Amino acid sequence: MKGALTRGRLALVERLSPRALPPPNTVEVDAQAVLSALPVPVVLLDAENRFRFANQAAEQFLGVSLLQLRQMTLATLLPEDNPLFALLAQVRLHGASISDHDLTLESPRLHKRGTMVQATALLEEPGCVLLTLHDSSAARALDRQILFRGAARSVTGMSAVLAHEVKNPLSGIRGAAQLLEASVSDGDRELTVLIRDEADRIRDLVDRMEIFGEKPIERRAVNIHRVLEHVRRLASAGFAAHVKLTEVYDPSLPPAWANRDQLVQVLLNLVKNAAEAIADDPELCERGSGEIVLTTSFRHGMRLAMAGSDQRLHLPLVVTVRDNGPGIPEDIRPHLFEAFVTSKSSGSGLGLALVAKIVGDHGGLIEVDSRPGRTEFRLFLPVIIETESDAS
Repeated sequence: MKGALTRGRLALVERLSPRALPPPNTVEVDAQAVLSALPVPVVLLDAENRFRFANQAAEQFLGVSLLQLRQMTLATLLPEDNPLFALLAQVRLHGASISDHDLTLESPRLHKRGTMVQATALLEEPGCVLLTLHDSSAARALDRQILFRGAARSVTGMSAVLAHEVKNPLSGIRGAAQLLEASVSDGDRELTVLIRDEADRIRDLVDRMEIFGEKPIERRAVNIHRVLEHVRRLASAGFAAHVKLTEVYDPSLPPAWANRDQLVQVLLNLVKNAAEAIADDPELCERGSGEIVLTTSFRHGMRLAMAGSDQRLHLPLVVTVRDNGPGIPEDIRPHLFEAFVTSKSSGSGLGLALVAKIVGDHGGLIEVDSRPGRTEFRLFLPVIIETESDAS
């Protein structure tokens, strides 16, 4: 049995060179045609880690054509201390299949996180290893969306509790402090003023929390570029005056199906965070090289059903806010959209939680990718709603 498997692997390698497909009534199928049709990235490396084969999915995954890959080694794409090289060494040593999960394949030319790699040794071709690469970033992004929306819902419930259980007795405390202020000594009057001011501060915080309440949103066709232009003007005249703002727009985009004012709030929040991150980098400030890039594009994405309706939401409209600041601290990234999570000494930690809630209310998605020198928030927004009758 083992010999049959070995001969099969050898035949696989021998058939990876281009040739005509056999007649359709034969049992044998050309291996290259089969591998090329697979939606999973497949790569064949020789003993020196040179690329001998890559299917179309692998070309897209690596961002390099097969013609170019054949002139390269794996070390051209990845630093030699990447864990993938240790995995390859183990496969060649033991002549077996080994899988590894959640690998990071990162270099100036490649940036893939959460990759599952399965490596199989071809015993009749010493040193040759067949790799399959599984990008789990989409599944991880959906998992993050569930967490983000769960965090937003928890804030929604908290805002209702605060409004009812805190705001009402707070008014009584503030009123009592005002009454005492007129009848106490000067020394005690300072304490009543302190009570009043702190009551006002807590009330303002509760007021901010109330924006998380469950309220239906009014939506209509919105030109996303007019929204971005409005945000850019506000930012350039105020908090982002020290930053270069660059626009890379796709002029052919259809209108978003959204609430204009809420989109302005979301994008202002993201641009403001980007500007503040750049301001925290002394080197960027000294050189005056801080930059925020606003990008729009069209991408065929998910089609989501609306609850209680036969209508569908399409999310092909992508808005990206990218900055070249120092990046988001690694310990904060998993909790970025949770309420009261912030790296700013004066921040409340409600801004990104509100962003997640608004995007979720629109049926959209939000993703973030951050590393030193590059932080990117991507919004996937719906376009005009299409009914089943329209789609048929």
